[in-house]
Amino acid sequence: MLRREVAAGSFYPADREELLDNMGEMIDKNQEKRRVFGAVLPHAGYIYSGKVAGKVLSKIELPQTAVIIGRNHTGMGKPFSVAVEESWQTPLGTVEVDEQLARSIIGFSRYLEEDSAAHLREHSIEVQLPLLQYLKPDIKIVPVVLTAAAPASAYKEIGQAIARGVKGCEGSVLILASSDMTHYEPHDTARDKDMKVIEAILEMDEDLMLQVVSKYHVSMCGAGPVACLIRAVKELGGGVAELVDYQTSGETTGNYSDVVGYAGIIISPKVLHPLVSLAKGAVETFVKQRQVIKPPAELTPEMAEKAGVFVSLHKGRELRGCIGTFAPAKKNVAEEIIANAINAAMEDPRFSPVSVQELADLDYSVDVLTEPELVDDESELDPVRYGVIVEAGVRRGLLLPDLEGVNTVEKQIEICRMKAGIGSHEPLTLYRFEVKRFR
Repeated sequence: MLRREVAAGSFYPADREELLDNMGEMIDKNQEKRRVFGAVLPHAGYIYSGKVAGKVLSKIELPQTAVIIGRNHTGMGKPFSVAVEESWQTPLGTVEVDEQLARSIIGFSRYLEEDSAAHLREHSIEVQLPLLQYLKPDIKIVPVVLTAAAPASAYKEIGQAIARGVKGCEGSVLILASSDMTHYEPHDTARDKDMKVIEAILEMDEDLMLQVVSKYHVSMCGAGPVACLIRAVKELGGGVAELVDYQTSGETTGNYSDVVGYAGIIISPKVLHPLVSLAKGAVETFVKQRQVIKPPAELTPEMAEKAGVFVSLHKGRELRGCIGTFAPAKKNVAEEIIANAINAAMEDPRFSPVSVQELADLDYSVDVLTEPELVDDESELDPVRYGVIVEAGVRRGLLLPDLEGVNTVEKQIEICRMKAGIGSHEPLTLYRFEVKRFR
């Protein structure tokens, strides 16, 4: 089945040569390119948003297949639709659907259905195709369009299904979310709203992004597709989001009283420090398999040391677990990390044990402690530079340095007293230490 172009002549030129000229103005083929997990691209007419989309794609080394997630603007077809048995026509030729990947993704999802009707008049995916063809003429796609009337849980499940399908592919796959930002508001208002949403995207937090969209009534048409993208990237190991460009239609038309916003964002693979990767691997293996991993056969210099270690888990902006050792309890840092990471996930008394469903949402940090040194008084402490240990008899409390909301020595000591059960008027022995923090 051939899906014929419907946006040619309106969103982009219908004439092949004119379209190629447009591509040459929007895309820099000489730009240094890199492999990325995904990107957010606008889908308005090229005259308005093409430069933003082109700037993003100019930086990406395109793989053989792109999963493109768009918003269903027409209301046609199934609410969560994947076009499978067809090719898509544009003035630059035809683009084939990667049928095997498309069916794999559908098979992993309770929501997605094979359906062509939702795609017949929809522009949010088609607008991306000439840009992709210009850079890689033989690229294949998996077209996905989603209704806007869906709970966050549906978008997250679809993102998980896309990730599982991608994991099963032999080659790499690019995941694209097609979305414009605020629609038809004054430039300053649109920019302010959009930057709040963009900040949440850069934090790689799909729940926060959807909350911001709802709270500030942001008329972003592709919030669902972007939520799916973020969730998919998390399932694939996590990523780092980067704002490449932001513009509004006012910068083209000169009318700043009634604009649409366009954001171009790239999500690259997150490169974890070996110590953090070890903590992550320890937690994920234990939570999934109840097995304790062994240290690497060849230890890095940091892993081979002996030191106290704290491992912290965060879920979004919230602490999800933190356990550590004041002084070395194992024969090397690697073993300290493995033990403390598992304990932070499973044994921190402040939290329930981490579940398999939470793993994709966790961020890890590893603090390697210097040997504590005795200090004479509070003047030798600094809440940013030094962690502190307070001691009264056999009771001891520790607090790491440079923690959000802990800006004074007095606050540090107060928290340590509470953790150790030491009264506010009991005399203390104070120690300080420094940390190397790895994230």
